[in-house]
Amino acid sequence: MQYLVAGALGLGLAACSGFRVFVPLLAASLAYHFGYLAPAAGFAWLGSWAALLTLATATLVEIAGYYIPVVDHLLDTLTTPASFIAGTILMTSALPHLDPTLRWTLGILVGGGTAGLVQTGTALLRGASTATTGGLGNPVLATAENTLALGGVALTLLLPLVAAALVVVLLVFILSRLRRWRARRRRAA
Repeated sequence: MQYLVAGALGLGLAACSGFRVFVPLLAASLAYHFGYLAPAAGFAWLGSWAALLTLATATLVEIAGYYIPVVDHLLDTLTTPASFIAGTILMTSALPHLDPTLRWTLGILVGGGTAGLVQTGTALLRGASTATTGGLGNPVLATAENTLALGGVALTLLLPLVAAALVVVLLVFILSRLRRWRARRRRAA
C-alpha cells in the first residue's frame, strides 16, 4: 500500500510539473522540510532551506513570467526539458522504499515522461493560442495552468489526508449504525 501511495504522490507531482516546473518542486521541498513526506535516499537536499528559498524565488519568477507575452515563449522553450528533469526528480524522490535502479527507472520513464507529455501539451496549446489570438489569450492560459498546477499539487499532497479522514468518518458511521442496530435488537427482545 505504501508503494501505491508513494507512486501516486510522485506521479501527481510529476504531472503538475508539466504545468509549472517549480510549483511542485517547491511543494515537495516544503513537504520534505517540514516532515510531511520522507524523501528517498539522496534527496534530503530538496528539504533544505537553500532549496526552499531557491525554489520559492524560481516559482514566483516562473508564474509571473508566463503573463508576459514574449517571456512566456522563452519559458516554454526552457521548461520543456526542465519539466522532464523535475518530473524525474519528483517521482524518484517520492519512492523511498524501492531499489535505486527501479526508483530511477520509474522516475525517468513515468515521472519524466508524464511531465514531458503535459508540458508538451501546454506548449502546443500556447502556440495555438498565440497563432489565433496574437498572444492576447495567453494570460488566460497562464491563469488556467497556474490554477491546475497549484490545485493539482494541493490535491496530490492532501489526498492521503482526505482519504484517512473519510475512513474515520466511515468507521464512525458504521459503529453508530451498529450501536443503533444492537439497541433496537435489545428493545425487540
